[in-house]
Amino acid sequence: MRRLMDGMCLLGLSAAAGAQRSEQIVSSGNPILADGRFYSTDPAPLVDGDTLWMLAGRDEAPADVNDFIMNEWQLLATQDPASGRWTHYPHVARPETVFRWAEPGRAYAGQIVKARDGRFYFYAPVVQHDSQAKDRFAIGVAVADRPVGPWIDAHPAGPIVSQRTPERNDIQNIDPSVLVDDDGRVFLYWGTFGQMRGIELARDMVTPKGAERRIDGVDGFFEAPWLMKRKGVYYMIYAANNAGPRSTCTPTLYHACIAYSTATSPLGPWVYRGVMLKPVSSTTSHPGAVEFKGKWYLAYHTADAVGGGHFRRSVALDRIEWDDSVSPARIRMVVPTRRRQPAPAVTRNVAGAAFASASNEPIPVQYWIRALNDGVVKTAPLPPDMWGNWTGDSARRSWIAYRWNRPVTVNGSRIWFFADQPAGSGTGVAPPAAWRIEYFDRGWKPVANASGYGAIPGAYQDTTFAPVTTRCLRATFEASGANGTHAGVAVQEWQVLSPRPAVPVTPGRDRTLAGCE
Repeated sequence: MRRLMDGMCLLGLSAAAGAQRSEQIVSSGNPILADGRFYSTDPAPLVDGDTLWMLAGRDEAPADVNDFIMNEWQLLATQDPASGRWTHYPHVARPETVFRWAEPGRAYAGQIVKARDGRFYFYAPVVQHDSQAKDRFAIGVAVADRPVGPWIDAHPAGPIVSQRTPERNDIQNIDPSVLVDDDGRVFLYWGTFGQMRGIELARDMVTPKGAERRIDGVDGFFEAPWLMKRKGVYYMIYAANNAGPRSTCTPTLYHACIAYSTATSPLGPWVYRGVMLKPVSSTTSHPGAVEFKGKWYLAYHTADAVGGGHFRRSVALDRIEWDDSVSPARIRMVVPTRRRQPAPAVTRNVAGAAFASASNEPIPVQYWIRALNDGVVKTAPLPPDMWGNWTGDSARRSWIAYRWNRPVTVNGSRIWFFADQPAGSGTGVAPPAAWRIEYFDRGWKPVANASGYGAIPGAYQDTTFAPVTTRCLRATFEASGANGTHAGVAVQEWQVLSPRPAVPVTPGRDRTLAGCE
């Protein structure tokens, strides 16, 4: 029996000869698998009788590797999501063991559906090893008598969708979603990077029927289409990435929201309806939705497990609520939930109670100002893990600022710079040539008796100074430069320290710098 880990109690392992190995777990909330032993991603829910199944990929990237290392699929099953009791099948299938024509790895988002013949069909995006296509991702179909397999290639001749079949295309053919409609017709959607396709399949679940369709009416589509039906209306939910400072989806390019469109027929035309899930802690969230025992659920993934990250994601499940006062029914904004977290530790860092702003607002869409005081630093960050001002024509002087709703007394700073160029460079992102901390008191003034302003990237640079009481503090940077050009500046995290530790508080509603300028 293993020890209790992060609120997840392992109740035992079972593995009969020739049977799928599984373990029983009790999860205290989202993410379902949270202790960091197994990361789970790209959830695809399936209802079969009294059981809710969720197919998921498995992230296996080391903590400092920014790549999708995904070698296999896994399953979760429950009869009651509210109970927290799940059966975890950690090793369900691998691309090369199901499809002889597939390479190992890249076990990306797939879906299992139950056909009218009572068998289960698994639509899987895999890399075709003998393809001459520019992009070798292709979609295969496997069949089994049970969701746990064993899975057998239903079309051994090769994929049913690729850049060469059923017709030539130039997109990356991943993220399949399949709906078996009430009349038995079968519809397949797939796509990524803003390109969605749809097609009808024959009732054999394999043979394309008709031509591929380019799908419009899915505003901001980035990836992860999911086709479903409720009360005669078809819903297409998907990851969107129409980024911008006034976007209702996401302010930053790398993050995605979950949006949806509706149609009165399974192949459209589609009409955009809005956002149903805001960005989560991982850059992607990849939706899947299903009705189970009279309730609707949204499955998605986050970076909230122990050791989690953008490439170490974990499946979460929350309720979908509907507004039937309008037609078609509106999906209300999904409220993400999370398992109970430890009480906040006492800290001198008061940055978490501040609102951040910067001289370069609106912030370039590759960066995210909320990263400044989110409490996270990474060895290999992505652009949204930091604030930055690189545009290719960076400013000589820039600043970041914190504002508190009430005066705070502070006497220290810890800042973590990011750089991809050495000090003195005039291109890319480099450590600042100089910087200083200022406080607001009827104008911006430098803090007194500063101990020094280090600018070494990849580690906290500590500065102490004479205590000041203020509502506004800023760090002003003089950019590195050469030959008349200036490098950008980037900061992963900026902590501001009070003389005495206290329990951190959350910011109020006023997000402006009013009273600080």
